[in-house]
This record gives sequence, structure tokens and C-alpha cells, in this order.
Amino acid sequence: MAKVVPMRLAIVTHNVLRGDGQGRANYEIVRHALKNGVSVRLFADKVDQDLLEAGAEWTPIQPTFVRKINLFKVWEFARRANTALKPLARELDVIHGYGYCLDMPHQVNTSQFVHSAWIQSPAHTAKQHKNLYGAYQWTYSKLNSIWEQRAYSQSAVVVAASSTVKEELKAIGVSENRLRVILNGADLTEFHPGTADRATLKLPVGVTLALFAGDIKTPRKNLDTVLTALAKVPHVHLAVVGRVEGSPFPAMAESLGIADRVHFLDFRRDIAQIMRAVDMFVFPSRYEACALVLAEATASGLPIITAKTTGGSELVTDEAGIRIEDANNADELAAAIEALAQNPERCEAMRQAAWRRAQTNTWEDIGAAYLRVYREFGK
Repeated sequence: MAKVVPMRLAIVTHNVLRGDGQGRANYEIVRHALKNGVSVRLFADKVDQDLLEAGAEWTPIQPTFVRKINLFKVWEFARRANTALKPLARELDVIHGYGYCLDMPHQVNTSQFVHSAWIQSPAHTAKQHKNLYGAYQWTYSKLNSIWEQRAYSQSAVVVAASSTVKEELKAIGVSENRLRVILNGADLTEFHPGTADRATLKLPVGVTLALFAGDIKTPRKNLDTVLTALAKVPHVHLAVVGRVEGSPFPAMAESLGIADRVHFLDFRRDIAQIMRAVDMFVFPSRYEACALVLAEATASGLPIITAKTTGGSELVTDEAGIRIEDANNADELAAAIEALAQNPERCEAMRQAAWRRAQTNTWEDIGAAYLRVYREFGK
């Protein structure tokens, strides 16, 4: 009987790390592949040690030229990845890249963010900062949009991390028959419904408490509209998770007269416990390709208020939350917050619906979906 040779998979991406946004998705895909007998070689800058202990091989791709300037780092990473992969390409069944991490022919590319769409957004950094920093950000986005299109053209299939990303990819010429959608997932052992002691977490006790989590240094995640809406709902408090240093929003809360109801928690690693301590999650991001935090809030059984334009919002069914039409409409957002704050029975029904939805969107589900893509498009 002929020996069965395992699928030989190469994944090319910057980070494969459990505690890093997109890196978490990469980590979970690798973990699932290894568990299912796939031979995995990683071409990456940083890799979690436990994946190496589980059998993954690692070829470090670590840019050295002006490493702290992302524009040069991205360019150099792709050059080094191409060089490292070319001698091995014939030995591999599937090469899986992420955006512009390589531009040689490969089978699968995942798009978590589309720079050509971001550069057109009113929230783009260049439109907020008319200075040298804004010019750099415009250049970064513009060059990445060109490089990404080149990478996508070299891939047999492009996996979009949300329906929003799929539409953005179609807009730059990726054909429908080359597109698949696989959302980000959540770890249900870490994120799940339950209760947590607010006092221990330094949260206000005995009040209706909403949660916002994300980058609060720029207007992209839309905390300014959330604060404006909160001023219209005087009995609700808001916990904000995100680095406070350099953020304009504590001053905005002061100017709106709501500083006593907005609790800036800074960066926190106990976000799963915080989600179990609050009453709802509010995240109407102005531009979001695919928000991992929405999957985590769903898994935590939280009623969610988001915007229909927020990438990944398809996770939030009408039974599990409220999707407002216009992310910038503070009145619409305030009405949604008020509706949930005044109706605990509806919130409880949403909690149960969110948890049911999360059980069909675990990292195991996402890993299995990628394995199906590998089998469909691999050699």
C-alpha cells in the first residue's frame, strides 16, 4: 500500500501569534491544520512557540531595512518571502499568503483589509491630518493598494474575511468565481456568556453599562459618535477599552459633560472578563474590514449595536443585535442604546441568539473552512 503523504502547506504572513488581531486568525488556521495532519511551514516574522512545538516549521522572514517604518518593512518582507519560497514552491501543495506578503504565483490569498477601499474612506488618516504624517499614510495606502492587487492577481482564490471585504475586492477587479468568504471566529473557551464582578474589574456597579473596544487615537472606530449618542441617553454608562495616551476622546467626554459616565480603562488583556460584566457592546466603526471584536462579543452573548457598513456585521443577526444604517447618525445610535437599556427581556433574548450564532462560528469552523479551500485549490 502506498504511503499517504500529508498535505504540504506554506503560510506566508507577518505574524502568527495568538494575541495579535490578524495574527490570531493565522494562529488558529495553523493549529487546526496541524491537528488534521497537514505539514505546515511558516514564512513569517513572528510565530508562537507552541505552534513550533506542535510540529510547524518556521522560516523567519525578518526585514532589517528601516524596520520601524511599515512602508519599507512591508516591501522588504515580500521580497524576502519570494526569495525564500521560490526554491520550495514545487514541493508544496498549497501556498497561502495574506494580502501583499508575496507576489509570486500561489494558491490562496486571504484579504483582511483592502487598502484601495480604505484610502477612499472619509475616515482615512490622510483626510484627518493635512500634514507630513497624513502624506505618509496616503503614500502607504496607495502603494499597498497597488501591491495588493498584484498579489491577488497571482492567487488562484482570494478569501475575504467578510462580505464587506468581498465587495471591496470585486471593486478592484477580483472576479466573483475567484472569491470565497470566511469570517474570523472566536475561542468559546475564552469568550462565552457568564457573569464577572464589576468591582474587581474596576467597573461601575449598579448601572446600565455599555462597552466600546478598539483604537481610540483616531476617529476611524467612531468613538466620537458613540460619545455624542451617550450624551442623549443620560442613564447609561460606557466602558472604553483602548490606549488612552494620545487620545482626544477623554477631553471630548469632558466637553460633552459625560466624563462621569465614560470610564476609560486603557489597554486591557482581560477583555473577555469585561465582556461578561457589561450589558451591551457598541461598535459602529466608520471603516472596518472585518472586526474580530464582533465575533468575540457575539461569543460572549452580548447584545450588539453596530453599523451595517462595519465589516463582519453579518455576524449580528436581527435577533442578536441592532445594525444602524448610518454609522455617523448619533440620534439613530442613541435610540438603539435606549431601546436596549429599557428592555431587559429583549436583551436577554439577544444574548441567547448571539450565543447560538457564535457556536457556528468557532475557530474550529474557520479552520475547517480553510482546509476545504486548500483541498479545492491545492495541487
